[in-house]
Amino acid sequence: MENDALKYRRLREEMVRKQIEARGVSAPLVLAAMRKVKRHLFVSEALMDQSYGDFPLPIGEQQTISQPYIVAEMTQSLGVGPDDRVLEIGTGSGYQAAVLAEIVFRVYTIERIHSLYSNARRLFDRLRYHNIVSKYSDGTVGWPDESPFDAIIVTAGSPRVPQVLIDQLAVGGRLIIPVGDQYTQDLVRIEKDEEGIHRSSLGGCRFVKLVGEHGWEKI
Repeated sequence: MENDALKYRRLREEMVRKQIEARGVSAPLVLAAMRKVKRHLFVSEALMDQSYGDFPLPIGEQQTISQPYIVAEMTQSLGVGPDDRVLEIGTGSGYQAAVLAEIVFRVYTIERIHSLYSNARRLFDRLRYHNIVSKYSDGTVGWPDESPFDAIIVTAGSPRVPQVLIDQLAVGGRLIIPVGDQYTQDLVRIEKDEEGIHRSSLGGCRFVKLVGEHGWEKI
């Protein structure tokens, strides 16, 4: 009978092969990160055996850990590499930040819900992700003191693309953000160059609401 470490490694391999590569994600750094990061550690013990399934899972506070394919697709669309500095809006479970941390120089991640911020920070420290810098704050205002960023990823749905985040993007940088209403969004990719801003669509998606000064109002 296989032990837990072997079981979860097998499930990660199946996840990458069947859910991610099969849908067209091919960036070697992204695939390697998805194979390495132990997704089951980012959910509650009761959900560990479901953690490599093709669906999001609840993490408390009415928030979710995104479907593995969406994490991989968004990461690939950022087009990041080992020298990049990336801002993440919405730490959540910490899984997306960990995937990015396997690829880039430094990840700056912001979470507005204190319990999620605390849990993720403890997990980053336990897993020795020393290149993840986290903050408890309103992510919709970004992190001006550390800008500009080579890439920005927003892991919640916004009614619009906040200009403040575009302003914190370096020339040559990319921003990925779900934009739409409270139920369905379009995954938008913004590229910033010396000529201006270029916007494209990566397709439909569904995320929890981006709450904050430049997102949805808290109810």
